[in-house]
Amino acid sequence: MRLLIGSLAVTLSLALAAGWWFWQSPANDDAATLAMDSPELLASIASGQVLYAQSCAACHGANLEGQPNWQSPGPDGLPLAPPHDESGHTFHHGDGLLFDYIALGGQETLSRMGVEFESGMPAFGDQLSEAQIWDILTFIKSTWPENIRAAQVAQTAAEQVAQTEAEQAENGD
Repeated sequence: MRLLIGSLAVTLSLALAAGWWFWQSPANDDAATLAMDSPELLASIASGQVLYAQSCAACHGANLEGQPNWQSPGPDGLPLAPPHDESGHTFHHGDGLLFDYIALGGQETLSRMGVEFESGMPAFGDQLSEAQIWDILTFIKSTWPENIRAAQVAQTAAEQVAQTEAEQAENGD
């Protein structure tokens, strides 16, 4: 019985930690304290859904499905817009990279990482506020099944650790 209770406590703790990581965004410390069904979070999802329809759906699809044959280059040689649902690869990237990709565009984001890759993703940082970009990401993540959200949470955590280590190395810490 004690083993069962202990296992349940560990499982609950891990689930709560995963939920915290999923809804926490680097730009908004308050997001970490939001309950999964909080009015603030629901408002962010609703706002993100509207903003996604206005700014993203033309390329990435109204249902986050991406362009047909998105894994092949388009007629201009550029990559097609990938899906943001569970069939794509958005969840393979941490929050920081996803935010930068939207704000700076694909080409600039990859260039800053030292990656030579031609991207068709335009920058939206001059059209959308930081809060609006986070709302879009919150909406996208809210559509994913739990296992996909968990994978993206892990990627975000790994991205944050790598960034911290790089900053410490740069500062000689």
